[in-house]
Amino acid sequence: MPDDKPTLPQPTITPGVAPAAIAALPRSGAGLALCLALALLLPLLANLATARSIVAIWNRSDTFAHGYLILPGALWLIWQQRAALARLPLRPCWPALPLLLGCAAAWLLAQLGEVQIVRQYAMVAMLPLAVLLLLGRRVARAIAFPLLFLVFAVPFGDVFIPPLMDVTANATIAALRLSGIPVLREGNTFMIPSGSWSVVEACSGLRYLISSLTLGSLYAWLTYRSRLRQAAFIALAVLVPIAANAVRAYGIVLMGHLSGMTMAVGFDHLIYGWVFFGLVISLLFLIGSLWREDRRQPLPDAAARARAAATAATPSAAPARLALAALAVLLAAGAGPLAAGYLERAQFNPQPVRLDGFQAAWPATAPFADWQPAFAAPAAQLRQSYAAGQQQVGLTLLYYRNQQPERPMISSGNRLTLDAKNQAWHEAGSALRQESLQGQALTVNETVLKGANGRLLVWRWYAIDGRRTANDYVGKLWALRQRLLRGSDDGAVLLLYTPLDEQPETARAALRSFVAANLAPLEATLAANARP
Repeated sequence: MPDDKPTLPQPTITPGVAPAAIAALPRSGAGLALCLALALLLPLLANLATARSIVAIWNRSDTFAHGYLILPGALWLIWQQRAALARLPLRPCWPALPLLLGCAAAWLLAQLGEVQIVRQYAMVAMLPLAVLLLLGRRVARAIAFPLLFLVFAVPFGDVFIPPLMDVTANATIAALRLSGIPVLREGNTFMIPSGSWSVVEACSGLRYLISSLTLGSLYAWLTYRSRLRQAAFIALAVLVPIAANAVRAYGIVLMGHLSGMTMAVGFDHLIYGWVFFGLVISLLFLIGSLWREDRRQPLPDAAARARAAATAATPSAAPARLALAALAVLLAAGAGPLAAGYLERAQFNPQPVRLDGFQAAWPATAPFADWQPAFAAPAAQLRQSYAAGQQQVGLTLLYYRNQQPERPMISSGNRLTLDAKNQAWHEAGSALRQESLQGQALTVNETVLKGANGRLLVWRWYAIDGRRTANDYVGKLWALRQRLLRGSDDGAVLLLYTPLDEQPETARAALRSFVAANLAPLEATLAANARP
């Protein structure tokens, strides 16, 4: 008689691997750790040069030395959530792929424009997007803060040094005058009856601000649940160190003044600063703890239990799909460096730069100052002093070609003076200035340099693709446009300087005369080196 029992489909067996093991691998702790490691490592490996540039800044700058703690800190925060993560399915989120490609495009544009900070942020932004693409929305949402915390690994903040120095100098001088101490100011250098003081980069308080912002963001996330309280505490973590640094600077100057310049003028100057900052930050966190909100998990309601059950029942993607997503992460993250390498080879200019064709309208003379700018090494340079009657002008022309990340033409690392510890010259004030020469507008960055043997007035601007600008950001945009349209990264920095006495207009008149007589042959020399 016929058999009424239904025929069940037979499972397909993969040789050597049980089907249950295949299904369990992505959901296991080992599978989660492997996928997370791939999501974080693949963008780093694809952009290894950018990662090295971040570490290089950590090594050479005490301001960003905390960067070594960011990745371990983020991994520790993720580890604290390992139990919850183990219950989440791993399902690739393919809509994240266009965002990852967008970061690669931003990285490429930053590479062509030699904007290191954008390259670094683009690479770090790839990390959470890689986690989203490979592990899925639920996992990325669960560890959103640790992933976003990685942004503090990027060494950013040098652009704030000049305004922070101004804030510190203004506040210190105002406090001294309120204390009845007469002050004579010249830029960020000021003199009081007991001695002379300068607000240099180390006095800007940038390292205090960055440390406070990093710790404050972590403290706010660990201590509060309310987004409003988190934002309010982070705002305090920004404002308090700025105000505290001004108080610190005033206290150091006052201590030196009252002690006859025997205290707080050497290494103890820095010690007092860090001790004072530590007390201020401890007080900030103590006050913040009064409004803490412990992160207790509320009892789940019926809807929450239903969602948890649905999540537990949702299977993870097959290993083949996870492997495909990992390959997509690697290709998308590496698209920028691959394209940049091709363009660098295609656009390389082997021709040497020739600046000896410049014939100045003024006769050359012996140097009248030992100053030279602290810029990255150019492809060629011209340094010469000139004189016409009583007017003396020095020229430094730096020509850049086939620029590399470690020697760009426009960078925050390019300074008119060396660092505060080794410099013979220091800046006493800087501002943009508009000049009109023979009907042509010329914008220059005018800076006063002060040295042991006198002062100099310096004019600086960039020459890029036949245009002149004194603005770093405009210069970067012009350099990027030239690279995309003409396949050239050539550019030059022109610096003119002259002795400065008590009459700035006398020095400006000397620089105007030199520019009026020599701008045309200078630009002709630059044009002769441009790629046709």
